[in-house]
Amino acid sequence: MTSERTPTLKVVTAPGNELPYSRGLTATSIMGSGLAPDKAYAVAEAVQERLLKSGITRVAADELERVISETLEELAGSHYAQNYKRWKSVGRLDRPLVILIGGATGVGKSTVASQLASRLGITRVIPTDAIREVMRGMLTEDLMPTLHTSSFTAEASITQPLPRAADKAIIGFREQVQVVAVGINALIRRAIVEKTDVIIEGAHCCPGFVDVPTSEEAVTAHMVIAIESERLHRSHFAFRSREGGRRPAEHYLRHFSNIRKIQRYIRNLALRTGVAVIESYDVENTVTACMDLILEKVTEVAEKLASSPGVSAGLDEPTTWTLQRESSTESPARPVEETAGP
Repeated sequence: MTSERTPTLKVVTAPGNELPYSRGLTATSIMGSGLAPDKAYAVAEAVQERLLKSGITRVAADELERVISETLEELAGSHYAQNYKRWKSVGRLDRPLVILIGGATGVGKSTVASQLASRLGITRVIPTDAIREVMRGMLTEDLMPTLHTSSFTAEASITQPLPRAADKAIIGFREQVQVVAVGINALIRRAIVEKTDVIIEGAHCCPGFVDVPTSEEAVTAHMVIAIESERLHRSHFAFRSREGGRRPAEHYLRHFSNIRKIQRYIRNLALRTGVAVIESYDVENTVTACMDLILEKVTEVAEKLASSPGVSAGLDEPTTWTLQRESSTESPARPVEETAGP
């Protein structure tokens, strides 16, 4: 007695070219909508089951996107379905995605950056502390003393006299940011030249200090993470220490007043320059808010380029291919008449 073979779903990417449907890759694509990984995988499984139950064994890539969008709307809601469509448009824009995440020490920038990278499939995540470390190797402590301290202790390296009313914590922080911003701007330019998506995170991604690319160069999402509650902010350092941080929580808590000053300074700069401030209460909601902002920026750039006469948005023109059901022949799906995109 022979067991019934489970039909295999194939994705047709072009005439004669097809790939097996991958729930993992589909879930990764769905995570671009902001949906959590476990829920995205459940949607990917539901898409496969829906197509196979309909007798479809071959599906065109653009038709698969439509089915994913419909399934997302049914299982997760219209918000995620719309976000999925926005995220898929990024791949058709001939521009890199540059995400800049600023904020004071201990607000969760690194955690948010890693979560965004996972959901958006971005492999290049650069902390500004790493940029600072490289620059320390080029600029000695005698030449640039504020570069050789933490962002919240740079005041100890200020040697020049300051006005009585000047805040040394903010002055020291600004001096360090001005230097590190040179490296940040260089990495942004490289991402534009290479057309490579990148996330740069750290206290040095300070509004007003970083050269933000134009919409013709990149899709840029600059945001600042902040924690309003002092109690919650303090608790982050204890958690960081338990998770194996190099420095104990006491190191940060000794300078907590400076960290809070710097947060207020960064927040004020963000408000003055129009950079979004995202209040952090828990990781999932913060990541969701960041995803919404990123996808809004994607939509803004696409709409701006589409409405500009004589300017190409860099969108690939989709080609529609027929579906094949289980009863169809084994040959690849034949193309129907090509339809140019809008």
